[in-house]
Amino acid sequence: MSIIQINNLKKSFGTNVVLQGIDLTIAKSEVVVVMGPSGSGKSTLLRCLNFLEEPTEGNIRIGDFQVDSGGKANRKRKKEIRELRKRTGFVFQSFNLFPHKTAIENVMEGPIIIHGTKIEEARILAKALLTKVGLGERCDYYPAQLSGGQQQRVAIARSLALNPMVMLYDEPTSALDPELVKEVLQVIKDLAREGMTMIIVTHEMSFAKDVADRVIFMDKGVIVEQGTSEEIFLNPKEERTRQFLSIVE
Repeated sequence: MSIIQINNLKKSFGTNVVLQGIDLTIAKSEVVVVMGPSGSGKSTLLRCLNFLEEPTEGNIRIGDFQVDSGGKANRKRKKEIRELRKRTGFVFQSFNLFPHKTAIENVMEGPIIIHGTKIEEARILAKALLTKVGLGERCDYYPAQLSGGQQQRVAIARSLALNPMVMLYDEPTSALDPELVKEVLQVIKDLAREGMTMIIVTHEMSFAKDVADRVIFMDKGVIVEQGTSEEIFLNPKEERTRQFLSIVE
């Protein structure tokens, strides 16, 4: 059964059409890497999935919960979007941690606010998740005391704390120094092995080859080509895909 179903997803900013009607089905435990040139619509696709951007047209289903585009911004609509967001964890390029809270407090925040988890239960959960991403000894550190790679791992733990059905990553290593990239990618690989459903926008081609069940190449707001990592990287069918790979690989 599919865990994500996207139908005719369109997004425009004024006269600028960013997504031109995306149809996409993603299975449970599938790891999908989305790649393409800047401005191709990759990040907008992710942001529409949990309504950080309101789609212009189309609908999105995650699990058994569907939200259609174009609804009125009333209380019912806001509740629908909250319910959809509970099903997704989103990891941004910039870590977006609360600077005045420690690592463990950052991770505790979501379960307490969104799920109503008791403080001590949230602390136990947060400690376990920080240990999972290799930061069990850094629980009481503030973001400014952590490296960029460590901050991004805290951000991943924070997303996992909501027990999402799917994790969304928007170029999670693009803000990191090269020597810190590997530690973040290793955490994502570990989650892939555990069966977490993930959509990852990245320019890390070797990582994409290693982790992806499916690779999607986007350009100008459409899916140009998709297939296994072997199909896309070794034998792309579309000339535009070949052009892109010849530059980035």
